[in-house]
Amino acid sequence: MSQSPPSSGPAALPAAETAPPTISADALAAAAERRTRELPAQKSAAQLAKEHERKQKFRRLIDPGITRPNNKEDTVSSLNTVLKIAENLLNDPDNPKYHQFKPTNSVIQRELVKRKGVLEYVVELGFRAEVENFQPYYRWNKRHLEELKVGTEVLHEFVDLYKQKEAQATVSKVSQKEVQGANRREGKEFDFPASTEDSD
Repeated sequence: MSQSPPSSGPAALPAAETAPPTISADALAAAAERRTRELPAQKSAAQLAKEHERKQKFRRLIDPGITRPNNKEDTVSSLNTVLKIAENLLNDPDNPKYHQFKPTNSVIQRELVKRKGVLEYVVELGFRAEVENFQPYYRWNKRHLEELKVGTEVLHEFVDLYKQKEAQATVSKVSQKEVQGANRREGKEFDFPASTEDSD
């Protein structure tokens, strides 16, 4: 085996140990600024308190405002109608078709106008009554976008809660029927007491 002669100059660093390229302070500052802009804006305590109060107002408009004077089926149906109107508007805010509705429309009449408390909720979302060519309309204005977002979020809460309760009630009824069927097959008779759920 032959050995290489010792080098007379300073030892060269392997490629992996070379110093990283230098980055200018301006480039670092620009990168930090970009990251800051990409982060979601943090809300102040005052903004959070205001948003909470808005949500509470919308929640009170639904319960007791809509739920108390209307039965459960009507309430759920009306909330779904308002939710559809709000989601259409949020999903396509530039479409003028979603900016208004006629209170004389049969579905709107049944779901929003005749049911107590529902029209008040729609007004709180930012719709206002107007008349054009002797036709009544409810029109939404873009300056009420924040109210629309918060009101839609609260609608989702209630609609999802109703769906969850309905699913639980269905499971409970199926379970009761299964137990009753098993008891009958075994010769045991036991009737469950009538459900104590509200008929609202």
